[in-house]
Amino acid sequence: MIKIKEVLTKNDFKVFVKFPFKLYKDSKFWAPPITSEELKILDKKNNPVFKNADAKFYLAYRGNKVVGRIGAMINWIEVKKLSKPKVRFGWYDVVDDFNVSKLLIEKVIEYGKENNLSFVEGPVGFSNLDKAGLLTYGFNELNTMITLYNFPYYEKHLKKLKFKIHAEWVEYEIKIDSFEESPEKIKKISEIIQKRYKLEVIHFKSTKQIIPYVDKMFKLLSQSYNQLQTFVPIQDYQINYYKKKYFKYLNPDFIKCIKDDKDELIGFIIAMPSFAKALKKANGSFFPLGFLHILKARYLYNDKASFYLMGIHPSYQNKGVPAIILNEVQKLLNSKGIKLIETNPELIENEAIQRLWKNYNHRIHKKRATFKLNL
Repeated sequence: MIKIKEVLTKNDFKVFVKFPFKLYKDSKFWAPPITSEELKILDKKNNPVFKNADAKFYLAYRGNKVVGRIGAMINWIEVKKLSKPKVRFGWYDVVDDFNVSKLLIEKVIEYGKENNLSFVEGPVGFSNLDKAGLLTYGFNELNTMITLYNFPYYEKHLKKLKFKIHAEWVEYEIKIDSFEESPEKIKKISEIIQKRYKLEVIHFKSTKQIIPYVDKMFKLLSQSYNQLQTFVPIQDYQINYYKKKYFKYLNPDFIKCIKDDKDELIGFIIAMPSFAKALKKANGSFFPLGFLHILKARYLYNDKASFYLMGIHPSYQNKGVPAIILNEVQKLLNSKGIKLIETNPELIENEAIQRLWKNYNHRIHKKRATFKLNL
């Protein structure tokens, strides 16, 4: 018999966060999060998103054994300001038992109806900056630090529960050739656009140098993506939270900004060395040796990198600015000896960015989606 328990105590939350470590312990492709960071995300006293969100978390038990977990979240900015009466679900992990998924999803539906909401969507986090999208293709690929991993049966469970695909993303793996062999088209466009609009590339050598630009990057991020279907405005207190969360991972060499002749930020890229293998070795903890694996991935040898965020001011989105960014990233990766880079999840309707990858040796190596159910 399966029983559903609401997560309420500190110990409950530890069990909740630790469950995937048992579920995926034999998987070669699940890169685990750092457990202390996961606990902070779920902590109402620590995560400022709870200023505009509510949530309940649940564990599924068969006897004394945990067999599933889920979170039900409401982002009230999304509901009230964007008029999207949605209850979100995330932290969805289950054994291959449809009844476990059914009972957990019923708790999300119950929470949505209690708050007079009209539909369920997930898996997502609290906001755009959290992990989102059920993996639907690429199960033999290691997930990145900011993406989810799951087994193939998850999709089958949701479809059996009458969920329909709502939003879809693709992820690319791109081969990095030498600068001499890199696309001439990108190099030429980069040079022309930079001169035409009097643009300057800003390089960083320390995280201290980046700090004055962080708020501007988040503002530009909002301007870049506010027309996409998944967009929810990012609040100032959330920006400060994500600064603290991710700054420990940043290598300043991998961040490039572009400003115009009025000293205004018009574009940026945040890339990182890949942390997937380091996180797998750390196995959920910075200590005793986890932080060494992270530092090694951040500064020392790493043959793979990841795009995390890119923003371009709307007035420059059709003027070739991405070519400047890609040209700079090409130079950087060549200097680091990095041969592969993978993109963050890109909505399938974001065709402009995906056209850029056609200039490179690339492959779609992962696909993911969120699933929706009307209440």
